[in-house]
Amino acid sequence: QGAVRRQALYACGTCTPPGAEPAGICLACSYECHGSHRLFELYTKRNFRCDCGNSKFKNLQCKLFPDKSKVNSGNKYNDNFYGLYCTCKRPYPDPEDEIPDEMIQCIVCEDWFHGRHLGAVPPDSGDFHEMVCQTCMNHCPFLWAYASQLAVPALTKMNSLEDEGIVLKAEEGEEQKKEIKKESGVEHQEMKEEKQMDQFNEPSTSSGSFFLKIFGCCSKFLQKFPVETAKATSESSEKPVCKLKELQSKQFLKKDTATFWPSNWRSKLCTCEECLKMYSELEVQFLTDECDTVLAYENKGTSDQETERRDPLMDTLNSMNRVQQVELICEYNDLKTELTDYLRRFADEGTVVKREDIQHFFEEFQSRKRRRTNRMQYYCS
Repeated sequence: QGAVRRQALYACGTCTPPGAEPAGICLACSYECHGSHRLFELYTKRNFRCDCGNSKFKNLQCKLFPDKSKVNSGNKYNDNFYGLYCTCKRPYPDPEDEIPDEMIQCIVCEDWFHGRHLGAVPPDSGDFHEMVCQTCMNHCPFLWAYASQLAVPALTKMNSLEDEGIVLKAEEGEEQKKEIKKESGVEHQEMKEEKQMDQFNEPSTSSGSFFLKIFGCCSKFLQKFPVETAKATSESSEKPVCKLKELQSKQFLKKDTATFWPSNWRSKLCTCEECLKMYSELEVQFLTDECDTVLAYENKGTSDQETERRDPLMDTLNSMNRVQQVELICEYNDLKTELTDYLRRFADEGTVVKREDIQHFFEEFQSRKRRRTNRMQYYCS
């Protein structure tokens, strides 16, 4: 059916050792086709199609779906498919690494990173929802504008707290200067207008033609003003406001570190035409898709499991009236009792139950059921 939106993947070190082409296999093939092989768990990847049995596997044919394409051109691969992770390109778990550290997955490149190799100390795992690594932040520099408003602050070491605080104060000072200039400009304009109004309000000894000229100019201005205002308003309402440009017009910090994001940050990304085109060019269209998150994938899996755990008999009973419920329960109990007695004979004799035996049981069961039904007679009292 093509690439799956998001699925759990494995890499087989037995079939595709280092030096061979990277390949990924789905969960089902990891059980059915590679059960005794050396596998690397990759957790989840987006838009991936299982490679099991294609041209990357020389002597292996997929047992579940042999007729596969030779190559899945839409798949993306990295060092994870060789069992190597992070910027340090080490395996996980690493037998030579004695430092306990948490591995965090980047939502853009989907590589896994040690927390200490992200350029910043990650917040507590419960404080953020997703992470974008340093390389992907450089690949998507527009995210820095959003980071100033949305990202979860990384933990800061005590010796660098003052330095970071100085930078923030400097930014705040610049903003304050801008606000002061803006306010002073407004006050200056208001004072100028008041002086002009005072001049108009003062008694004048000039002739009445002066006032007629002023009145004529004002009337012409008032006639023109509503039209231009309406035109400007309509033009501004037709063109959507770009959230990214608004954020980029403000000062924001850009660091050589990873960033950490809360659960709802994707919904706040701009979706104007220009931004959508930019996402497409950078191949990160998935950032605006809430269903792309690993949390959405896990929630869907939990929901599917709950659906599978539901008893189909109870679902059927709930859709019936009282009489139908009683009849179905009676039939179910009769079937259960007779089938148990029938199979017990095979267990006692130590013989194998064959397909023909089961078919014979259900034929006899249906025959007995028809005889019982034909003998039943109902009367109205």
